[in-house]
Amino acid sequence: MNEIRREPLLGRWVAVLSESMKPEDYLSETGFPEEGHCQLCHEESGEPVEIYSVRDDSGKWLVKVVPAMVPVFSPEGDLGRKGIGIYDKMNAIGVNEMLIESPQHGVPPEDLGAEQMLRVVETFSARMLELEKDARIRHIMLHKNCGSPSGDTYGHPHSLITATPVIPKRVKEELDGAKLYYEYKERCIFCDIMREEERLKDRVVLESPHFVVFCPYAARFPFEFWILPRRHNCSFRDVTGEEMAGLAETLTVMFKKLRRLLKNPPYNYVLHTAPSRIPRRNHWHTLGEDFHWHIEVMPRIRSIGSFELGSGMYTLTTSPEDAAKYLKEVSHGD
Repeated sequence: MNEIRREPLLGRWVAVLSESMKPEDYLSETGFPEEGHCQLCHEESGEPVEIYSVRDDSGKWLVKVVPAMVPVFSPEGDLGRKGIGIYDKMNAIGVNEMLIESPQHGVPPEDLGAEQMLRVVETFSARMLELEKDARIRHIMLHKNCGSPSGDTYGHPHSLITATPVIPKRVKEELDGAKLYYEYKERCIFCDIMREEERLKDRVVLESPHFVVFCPYAARFPFEFWILPRRHNCSFRDVTGEEMAGLAETLTVMFKKLRRLLKNPPYNYVLHTAPSRIPRRNHWHTLGEDFHWHIEVMPRIRSIGSFELGSGMYTLTTSPEDAAKYLKEVSHGD
């Protein structure tokens, strides 16, 4: 079984595969498979077992969830926590799922309309509600790699659902920062940021009844933007039907804008939501007040260099103000 190891200096967890790749494995050619050979396009014998699907009246699938082809985490077994001298590790218990967003290889959900994007959003919600029933799961991340070099290996529109037995360091830093801000000001930092961005307008890209889209003040990537719900809510699992419909429309518009402005760039996005409060309920007693679920979209149009990797300090080659201006002005088409 794969395992996760805790780096003792920074407290970062790292997944380690039980079967190491050989040097020549890294040298093999990579690239998207041809459309006729894509494993995500068609229902064939030998394909991964379907976990969840949305189908039309004829039975054809429109959105489907399957296990990841090469899962890092496994739902079977126990955590098996161990200490080895100063080091800590445990079994990689969790879930890796793929949400196939479109039955058509080259057609992303935003090109099929807000109704298809809504199916994707509703599937996110359904899977989160189901996965949170497992008491071993501490955090569920909904995320996406689109295009090379984002980490996409299929070229077929899909998202990923990863459930882990620990809270990843990047997520924990955000949770702790929000908690400290709330302890000092007794307000949600995300609500404050959203109010400030709407007051200034310099970085706001899109406003709707349920969401605000803006380029963050200290973005990490050129043309990075965040999507925040207007209603304060720490967990995506508690979204309403109206909010899901609004999110589908917002994602549809923003992805079309991004594609038109930057000529179909590779990007990643991550949905940040509250962790499971079951294992450490008392620790997260203010989570409902201090955290605010949101989506961060990061275009991968610039390589990260040694300074960024070594320092964690990013160099932004387009200001958030200019990025917001360009994104706001570009048409999202039909």
